[in-house]
Amino acid sequence: MPTQLLAVPTRKDAHVSKTPLYPLRFEPIYQYRLWGGRQLSSLLTAPLPAGPIGEAWILSDRDEHASRVANGNFKGKTISQLLEEFPEQLMGKLAHRFRRFPLLLKFLDARQKLSVQVHPSDTQTSLLPPGETGKTEAWVVLETGKESHIYAGLKANTTLQELSTAVLNGTVAEQLRCVIPKVGDAFFIPAGTVHTLGDVVVFEVQENSDVTFRLYDWDHIDSKTGKPRPLQVEHALASVDFAESSAGLVTPIVETTAHVSRELLFKNDYFWLWRLRGQSPFTVGAEGVPRIVLCIDGAGQIVHGGVTHAVGKGDVFLLPAEIGVSAFQPRGGVTLLEIAIPDAEVQN
Repeated sequence: MPTQLLAVPTRKDAHVSKTPLYPLRFEPIYQYRLWGGRQLSSLLTAPLPAGPIGEAWILSDRDEHASRVANGNFKGKTISQLLEEFPEQLMGKLAHRFRRFPLLLKFLDARQKLSVQVHPSDTQTSLLPPGETGKTEAWVVLETGKESHIYAGLKANTTLQELSTAVLNGTVAEQLRCVIPKVGDAFFIPAGTVHTLGDVVVFEVQENSDVTFRLYDWDHIDSKTGKPRPLQVEHALASVDFAESSAGLVTPIVETTAHVSRELLFKNDYFWLWRLRGQSPFTVGAEGVPRIVLCIDGAGQIVHGGVTHAVGKGDVFLLPAEIGVSAFQPRGGVTLLEIAIPDAEVQN
């Protein structure tokens, strides 16, 4: 028998003629990184530029790197332009809270180890450039290699003096908690956490910030300059939260429902993230708030207003608040990540 789509509630207050928004797909923005590789070509259809590509920014509202819509009537528009033109329609209940989209989404291909680094928190204003926020982030592991490692957080009772000495001696890694990751593992990296990773491909969700302070860089030499990259040891040490205990591998909370298996991976002040697995149609999105849907395995289509939007591996869609709940129809088995921006009134 043919697969039937789930019935999706229709918002009585929707004004389709005034708000022609729809599920918005975005073009990736590739970033050169000396520690990068070529693995992102297996996740994304857009050709990789030459050289080591460490990051693909798949949803970004940064002044220097604003994501552009890849589908529909708004193709070529940046997310910044859409937020300016349609703030309530795009963000719904959250429109009054944000000048720009508050999250930055990436794929990382860390063929070599990233620098040992730390990000400041929102409260450490003296360490933040004007207009920037702190940077809490999280990873979902997509691919691993023979030398895969994730370092997340200091070993118990590490002191500032011990960490400072390790920086001078080049032994910072010995002060960090280390995990050999598996595909599907999820790691929470709150601001103030010393961290790094290597020989692994991950999806990253984070606050919309680009503030990073390096403690140690494994003696990497940047082939573009022929020199080591600069460190920011003083600022990094000032950013470290030595009491942080929530960093590292998380245990998913299973929320299996009809038609789809849901696992809650992250729930904090900045983002909530679920992993969805299913073969039969199910729903995505929420009423009155935006949601982000990312396909990390399989394929299918989002159905809204009688229009289908093809979804392949690596595709990211922003579901504007105006469109509410949509149907997702898998083509075989599919794995999605669905991301919410927290709000006091949002409970599902």
